[in-house]
Amino acid sequence: MSSRLAEVAKKVGVSEATVSRVLNGKPGVSESTRQAVLTALDVLGYERPSKLRGERARLVGLFLPELTNPIFPAFGELVGGGLVQQGYTPVLCTQTAGGISEGDYIELLLEQRVSGVVFVGGQYSQAAASHAHYDRLTELGIPTVLVNARVPELAFPTVSTDDAVAVELGWNHLRQLGHDRIGLVLGPDDHVPSQRKLEAAQRLAAAAGIGIETAHSHYTLEAGQAAATRLLQAGVTGILCASDPSRSARCEPCAAPGCRCRMTYRSSATTTRPS
Repeated sequence: MSSRLAEVAKKVGVSEATVSRVLNGKPGVSESTRQAVLTALDVLGYERPSKLRGERARLVGLFLPELTNPIFPAFGELVGGGLVQQGYTPVLCTQTAGGISEGDYIELLLEQRVSGVVFVGGQYSQAAASHAHYDRLTELGIPTVLVNARVPELAFPTVSTDDAVAVELGWNHLRQLGHDRIGLVLGPDDHVPSQRKLEAAQRLAAAAGIGIETAHSHYTLEAGQAAATRLLQAGVTGILCASDPSRSARCEPCAAPGCRCRMTYRSSATTTRPS
């Protein structure tokens, strides 16, 4: 703090006490000096105190992890349309291999003084990922909403599917078809929605007195195909898939004559969880 005061004071040509009065909103400083101190903060890369930031732009960051999975453009259209109806402009932020990170996107949005952020998928659902940029949003008081499960320490308002109900619907469907060798294609090990699906499947399997095979993969067609192939090699005849890309990734054995494997994906009712 003292180094910041000294640097700003030197830049403006005033005392550190004057800079402190400006930052704390105290009287006794001319408007020209106050503006000079605030401008120096911006030039030197320091963040203004929240009470001195002024009105935020009516921009809302809309994070989509990708556009190849059709569910995310559908979410983007729905959420973006709702924001426009409320007088806000959505700023689309998408993830690509080797592209800009979530954290960097957040810094760019903060520079534009966004009014809020909506995440439709992201690092908040991965227990092992960095969550520093979410902490920054909390610290700055930026309204933030998460779609789908988040790690427990993030207290943002969340809109999420009921993963346990989704798995139960798919499980019961396969059991009614006569399958007793069921596999489950999930996301990465630290993916919170996948962890919830796995817990639900294990409870159902234990209650039925049968085992369940699992395979973790990334949410791509190629990864889904490899995971499904591993499950088939383990002898499963029915597969529950945790995502549309996994379900769409029909492996070669499924196309073979006489193959009885049934792949299914079940979604469920959406629930909301306030902060």
